[in-house]
Amino acid sequence: MSDLHDLCRFSTRPIDESYITQLHHYLKSGIPATYTVEEAANYINGIEETPSTTTTPLHLICMNVPLGCTDEELEIVEKMIEILLEYGAGWCFTDVNNETPGCILIRRGLKHVGKLYSQIVDAGVRAELLLRKVSDYDVEFIDPEDVEAQQNETVESEVVVESKDSEIDDAPDAPSQNQQSYLNTKLEYVDDALVTKDRKDGVMMAWESDLMKLGCDSLFKGAILDGDTKEMDSEIVVLNIGFGMGIIDTMIQHQHPTKHYICEAHPDVLKKLKDDGWYEKPNVVILEGRWQDNLDELLSQGVFFNGIYYDTFSEHYQDMLELFDFVVGLLKPHGVFSFFNGLGADREVIYEVYKQLVEIDLKTYGLDVKFTEVEVPESTLKSNDKSVWDDVKRSYWSCPVYYHPEARFIDI
Repeated sequence: MSDLHDLCRFSTRPIDESYITQLHHYLKSGIPATYTVEEAANYINGIEETPSTTTTPLHLICMNVPLGCTDEELEIVEKMIEILLEYGAGWCFTDVNNETPGCILIRRGLKHVGKLYSQIVDAGVRAELLLRKVSDYDVEFIDPEDVEAQQNETVESEVVVESKDSEIDDAPDAPSQNQQSYLNTKLEYVDDALVTKDRKDGVMMAWESDLMKLGCDSLFKGAILDGDTKEMDSEIVVLNIGFGMGIIDTMIQHQHPTKHYICEAHPDVLKKLKDDGWYEKPNVVILEGRWQDNLDELLSQGVFFNGIYYDTFSEHYQDMLELFDFVVGLLKPHGVFSFFNGLGADREVIYEVYKQLVEIDLKTYGLDVKFTEVEVPESTLKSNDKSVWDDVKRSYWSCPVYYHPEARFIDI
């Protein structure tokens, strides 16, 4: 371990300005802020191969910041994190335990101590926004399972929109990665889930029902013309993109909207819609195919919605940004847009980063999003002995809370 790594272990107390002075000295002398413990060990032992894990100085600070440090010491630690990030420390590199610096802070109960955790999240947001600039708006997004490949580069990433199947399969033609591959993959309804038949990837599961209820309620808030008088729209028209198990659509029907549009692309799900009689419901319009191929026609027809909900599989956040273009054209002035918010939900710190990115991105479209924090069932957490993932190949959720989004046009 190098002197830089020793410094970040806080072997002497108090943690005072001398730590800042030494940190500046090491970084200005040319030691990278991303220099890892593993690289140092290989150098000492004459090993030339590239290490597979990346325990950086930022990891060490998060591992070793004293639980009982004083306010003055905490300020020094926060300044050290700030300096490391300024010198290019990787906010989402993973160490030998597959933990990012933010993950370590959460595990140690330091999420709400000072600015430590928020510094990591803010760095993630800045990195993503900067990457869009340097990529000339060719948007790339966070892949929490592949961050170790980023040891000496700016974050490059891609996350499945729902984070359903967000444990990324390396194969570019995997159903979770490629929409056409997903549409060509056989699905089956088993017990309380919709899964890919051969791989057992979770497409949708019954544990989401409470979250779908939140989504349904949000859509019908968009039918209220006046918040004070509670005057309702004479016609209530809603759109759900992605039928899945039909959980939210069944809830929508119980509210008796004037018109209920359902956009669904997968042939097996369309068969389910037909078998269950959705095509015969007088207030239901089925849009067969991808939303990318259907929403233009709705715009040309002058169809406007009180509520739009989005919940698809095998689409990415870049697709979602493209959807925003349609949302602002299809939503009534008092309407509400919501979606299944599983962006990066297999890692809590990345989930927090995407929460902020969504706020920023929707604001550029003139939409203000509010999040309601909801506890998810304990059975959805991977560490639980009895888990909803027991018969499913991939888990797409590991966060203790769900941030339910509700977006409206900004009241100017």
